[in-house]
Amino acid sequence: MDLQYIRDRISVLRTKMNVSEYRMSTDLGHSKSYIQSISSGRSMPSLSEFLYICEYLGVTPKEFFDEDINEPQLVQRLCELTRNMCEADLNILINTAERLNDK
Repeated sequence: MDLQYIRDRISVLRTKMNVSEYRMSTDLGHSKSYIQSISSGRSMPSLSEFLYICEYLGVTPKEFFDEDINEPQLVQRLCELTRNMCEADLNILINTAERLNDK
């Protein structure tokens, strides 16, 4: 994993949210070219800014760096939705996921 991975991952996740570089930059409280400068390799975010970027993108840092998760934003959303489910409902979801993975 390298700096290019970080730039690419930010771009991919931002695009999946259908958010422009300009909008993401201003939403994060930066100049309109902030995310574009990261995407182009001219700069990298500080650790604290990276954490804000993850929060904005709706992923944890672990999910951001997990190359095996193709849709980390959807995985995070699913985790949020299942947090308060009862055991029976969770088992239904697990059985459904297992069935879908077998296909």
